[in-house]
Amino acid sequence: MEKFFNTAGPIIPEDHYHIDLLHRLDWEEIQHMIASKKYFVLHAPRQTGKTSTLLAMAQALNHAGKYKALYVNIEAAQALRHDVNRAITVICQALASSARVYNVEPQLESLTRQLFSEGQFPEGALTLQLTRWAEMSDKPIVLMLDEVDALVGDTLISLLRQIRAGYAQRPQAFPQSIILCGVRDVRDYRIHTSDKEIITGGSAFNIKATSLVMGNFTPAEIRTLYQQHTDATGQTFADSIFPVLWEDTRGQPWLVNALGYEMTWEDREARDRSLPITKERYQAARERLIRSRQTHLDQLTDKLREPRVHQVIAAILAGQERIENIRDDDLQYVEDLGLITTRPSIAISNRIYQEIIPREVTWAWQSTITNQETAWYVLPDGRLDIPALLRAFQQFFRENSDIWLQGLPFKEAGPQLILQAFLQRIVNGGGRINREYALGRKYTDLLLEWPLDKKQGYYGQVQRVVLELKILYSNLDKTITDGVQQVADYARRCGSEEAFLLIFNRDPVVSWDAKIWENADFKDGDLPVSVWGS
Repeated sequence: MEKFFNTAGPIIPEDHYHIDLLHRLDWEEIQHMIASKKYFVLHAPRQTGKTSTLLAMAQALNHAGKYKALYVNIEAAQALRHDVNRAITVICQALASSARVYNVEPQLESLTRQLFSEGQFPEGALTLQLTRWAEMSDKPIVLMLDEVDALVGDTLISLLRQIRAGYAQRPQAFPQSIILCGVRDVRDYRIHTSDKEIITGGSAFNIKATSLVMGNFTPAEIRTLYQQHTDATGQTFADSIFPVLWEDTRGQPWLVNALGYEMTWEDREARDRSLPITKERYQAARERLIRSRQTHLDQLTDKLREPRVHQVIAAILAGQERIENIRDDDLQYVEDLGLITTRPSIAISNRIYQEIIPREVTWAWQSTITNQETAWYVLPDGRLDIPALLRAFQQFFRENSDIWLQGLPFKEAGPQLILQAFLQRIVNGGGRINREYALGRKYTDLLLEWPLDKKQGYYGQVQRVVLELKILYSNLDKTITDGVQQVADYARRCGSEEAFLLIFNRDPVVSWDAKIWENADFKDGDLPVSVWGS
């Protein structure tokens, strides 16, 4: 069977194109920490290869013969969040079952059954199980617990404290090294007990030596991954794909693999391996992926409901300048989830996420825009009539903004999101909208691209329109002066000759007749800029 790009579950090297799993971490450092009897955390956003890497680590350690290394997924205990004893029982059973499945310690199952004989739940069951195993094992134990942060409340506290209780007995009577793995670092665990007490993960597990983060693919690793497909099938990828692919994904492993799968399999024509993968095919694959709303992307947008995530993303979407009021711990938490980067500046992680987040936030609302048709705004030469489109938006905003702003989850960015939903409704299937959020400068830039020759698509002549969105906070003249320069600079970077500045006035005292206006008399150098009020 031909290998393929994996988008679900752990990597199987015989089936999937992949980057050397142990290459993605400092394997020498990890081996040193294990030899030094350290307990530590490995964390990374979902679907970045954590499970695959842990399995590869366990296999390598067992093959070397010095340790008994065991990988265990304990996510099943999440369903028993309100019953600590049953949850710990499930964890102990998962540990014993994994020891049998991976042929690390088959007799651990019978030992575990003895511990829970006659339906009794021994105090400190997990500590006792690990102690008995270590005492009977002929080698030091390395235990890897995956999906630890899926647990909540008293169950998570019990797990961490039972591990801590046996720590001093290692390695003769407890695992030599334990690796906790999940999306978040243990310091980010905010655990609500049944008594409404809040305990941080760091206080419940203060024996952690360090935290390791799995990074994204580098540009070189992306090329290496895709080259494996070329080597196996002879099918090539255009060089022009890779710079765009990097900006779209910033190396996020699931996105890189999902785009590879879209290009080489979901594109049925491309199953003919004699056909090269062109940039146009890449762009089509990107659009299919964004519209697919696959599980990874749904999980991404589901995180936006968390208050800690919401406040950070809201500030970015709104271009707020008071990001410094957000706690560093919250910024770090959202970065650990893979939603943002904080260096060199705070931003949504990649261009695909930049597009997905506002689309998903406004999806239900966008579907209610039923009285707008793309054809109404297409000129005889195939170009979009942007002034007509903006006039229609002004009227739509006037009639609907109060209702929308009450229902949208990100009210701080409400006007920007309403405009993006309106534009998306018009350009869906024909063009695309690229988004750039200028955090701290109170504006959002949009680049609308509209192919004029549908057969040539984005290879042919493309209408490029730049729109900058700003909220009016005080001085209108200064807002216009700054905005005209900013949108002109962005237009020049994008190669656009059409530049529009939209200023939203949210002062409830000002009448709609005063808020809605347009002025096409502004210029920055030789570039005309049309300014609109809403």
